[in-house]
Amino acid sequence: MGALFSGGKDSTYSAWLTSKSDDLACLITMFPRSDSSYMFHYPDLEWTKLQAKSMGLPQLTDETAGVKEEELADLRRAVSRAKQAYQLDAVCTGALASVYQKSRVERICGDLGLRCLSPLWGVDPEAHLRRLVKEGFVAMLVGVSALGLDEKWLGRVIDERAIDELVSLGRKYRFNVGLEGGEGETFVLDCPLFKQKVVVEESKRDWRGDSGWLRISKAGLANKA
Repeated sequence: MGALFSGGKDSTYSAWLTSKSDDLACLITMFPRSDSSYMFHYPDLEWTKLQAKSMGLPQLTDETAGVKEEELADLRRAVSRAKQAYQLDAVCTGALASVYQKSRVERICGDLGLRCLSPLWGVDPEAHLRRLVKEGFVAMLVGVSALGLDEKWLGRVIDERAIDELVSLGRKYRFNVGLEGGEGETFVLDCPLFKQKVVVEESKRDWRGDSGWLRISKAGLANKA
């Protein structure tokens, strides 16, 4: 099985869940050249190589211009390459609620003769976040783009207190607490799949008035305590 992998909480958690019943053969990561991609995570993707190394898994990467619908051909190419290189029979995704993303990945997988697994589909977003924390996932916000989420959220680790605040803000400003709609992007620093944790050594907030990214400029792996 291959995992569509962005380095964020949902794709990492999905990979972990499916690895319990299927052998995880590789990670498939798309690098969009535009931050307006409809399909793919954008910030700090270059550091997914550390996560892959920590998991001891090969990572197949490909680029896309990030143009709506056209980027699907790029994803198809990447999944096809992964299928041939690692003899895949299935691909897992971290989709929670995006019908747009899930339906398109399913179509690509169907065309390539692959099963498409989305173990997080339809989960309650608050319960999902609390489960992540309980099961040892350490995820940091590296992008925010929603009313109520300001610059101070960039670089913040999602813990129980942060979840409480997200729930309150989500109700007030009507955004998805699971951050599925692009309201927030995350980067996993540690989880049960990792043999070592990722340590961010240098970063800078890039704030644009109502949204922004955490630009990681230096990071490495360290032994877990």
